[in-house]
Amino acid sequence: MQHTFHIPVLGLGYSIDTPLKVARYGISSVVSIVDDELTERMRKYHAALNHEPYHPISKTDHDGRALRITAYLNLLQKLVSGQITALKALSFDEPNDLCKYFDLLPSSSGLRSKYNIMLQMPEGIGKDRLIKELKEGIKAGDINVNIMSKVDKANYQNGIYTGDKNTDALAAIRGFAASNLNTSVVISAGLNPRLFSYMEELECFLPSADGHFLKKIILKVSDYRSAIIQAKVLAKKGLWVSEFRIESGLNCGGHAFATEGLLLGPILQEFKDNRKTLYQELLDLYQQTLEIKNMPVPSLNPVQLITVQGGIGTSEEHEFLINYYQLDATGWGSPFLLVPEATSVDVNTLSDLKQADENDFYLSNASPLGIPFNNFRKSTSERQRLERIERGRPGSPCTKKYLCSNTEFTDEPICTASREYQHLKIRQLKSSAIPQEQLTREISKITEKLCLCVGLCNSAYLKYNILKPRENQAVSICPGPNLAYFSGEYSLKEMVGHIYGRENVLGGVNRPNLFVKEFGLYVDYLRKEIEGTLEISAKKAKYFSKFYDQLTAGVKYYKDLIIQSDLAKQIWDHDQLHRFEMISNKLVSSVRPALI
Repeated sequence: MQHTFHIPVLGLGYSIDTPLKVARYGISSVVSIVDDELTERMRKYHAALNHEPYHPISKTDHDGRALRITAYLNLLQKLVSGQITALKALSFDEPNDLCKYFDLLPSSSGLRSKYNIMLQMPEGIGKDRLIKELKEGIKAGDINVNIMSKVDKANYQNGIYTGDKNTDALAAIRGFAASNLNTSVVISAGLNPRLFSYMEELECFLPSADGHFLKKIILKVSDYRSAIIQAKVLAKKGLWVSEFRIESGLNCGGHAFATEGLLLGPILQEFKDNRKTLYQELLDLYQQTLEIKNMPVPSLNPVQLITVQGGIGTSEEHEFLINYYQLDATGWGSPFLLVPEATSVDVNTLSDLKQADENDFYLSNASPLGIPFNNFRKSTSERQRLERIERGRPGSPCTKKYLCSNTEFTDEPICTASREYQHLKIRQLKSSAIPQEQLTREISKITEKLCLCVGLCNSAYLKYNILKPRENQAVSICPGPNLAYFSGEYSLKEMVGHIYGRENVLGGVNRPNLFVKEFGLYVDYLRKEIEGTLEISAKKAKYFSKFYDQLTAGVKYYKDLIIQSDLAKQIWDHDQLHRFEMISNKLVSSVRPALI
């Protein structure tokens, strides 16, 4: 691992070609493979741009979804390999991508130290030998892929179910498995038994005799419990989790998975305290399974990394997380939306993001999956949604159907953001005898749903001018709330320099640290959940009580941490402590009385 950070998946389209922008500098990133139409159109665009042959693959071709994904990933691999070859052919005599590769590395990198030594050396055999060594040390960043396990639509042809192996998630993993990539799949959004069982059939995830993997598995998790449950299921299938990618429950981009009040600090502490135990327990299960399957158990034990992402905003936070919690790296997502060199954001959306403040980023119920979703008020898709409601035509035409899961009114699943579903549901509600105030509230919940399949791709289409005539131009975007504190357009050098403490793009910004921000988000979330519950059942009361108790336990954890750890003091100054105390007081004064 050349860098101590990675760029997580960003929506559907925002990081769809990020590897072509950053992998040649050793930076790993994640590409979404949820939308095969997006991968196909991006393959056509980048093939033409790079004078590569392009043969279209239709969605209706046999196994078309998997074939499209494989073809795009293979193109990414080929182009990045070509970039690395071209980079190694450059000279250090003038500023170029070769120099940039080493300039971007962290100061702790041995390769960067050798580079600095080389720059000071006189011409001669010694310098030539070091230049050769430096070039041999160049490695491309990983082109990882993401699959949301819950985005696993069943597919039908002429009304007939095409079978479990042709659901969206399984076809996507098959496309990745068949690709030339020797990287990882990031599985997010929880356990999908059908997907996990199918992965067991794919040899690329199984170890070679010497313990290496053609393809690796990364689990994106929100807490220790979900990590160990999913990893055990995989281990019992002979599948090894090469990395746990911990993400803040609420202080993140995209879908948010609230952890019943369990805050990031205590979660990371649990991973730190149990890391060796977790590893050994999973290793024992994994090796037992290989023996049962009559597969050779590699003499070399597999590596297991632990990383964290969500809300990180300064080099001090980056360093504290790695050093105190003994992590292998961190993930920086939303800030890279303001780095055109790294992501695909259209001009208008980029301008809106640069001018946004804290109020423009909010946790919504916009996702048809029924999972809280971090939304952006100034997005054109949000404006379009409100305009459609105003015209009496709520909902969106459903053209891609990736999030179709509701069978309340139809035999085949439809999407809750679709015009069809919202029309049927509103008509049902209006025919019921519920009071007007409740009716208005229920209709508002229905019409809040957004078409994410189209909106999360459009920014890339607009940036590259490949939107087709008459296609919807509205853009959805789902940054984490941390983006409110970044207000410029940054170069890759500036953002990477900021991560490593060589630059500060947040100079003068009054920002809560990642732990304080997350704590505030959780307190607000619990308060709104309580206020939005008309009748608190015994089950709900238990849930709210547990949530509150875990928040108060988190308060104690942070107070103890600040006292016990000198490392923690670098991100907990007087201002942060004051903010934290204010939120703690709000928890006691405005939330606790509602629970009594």
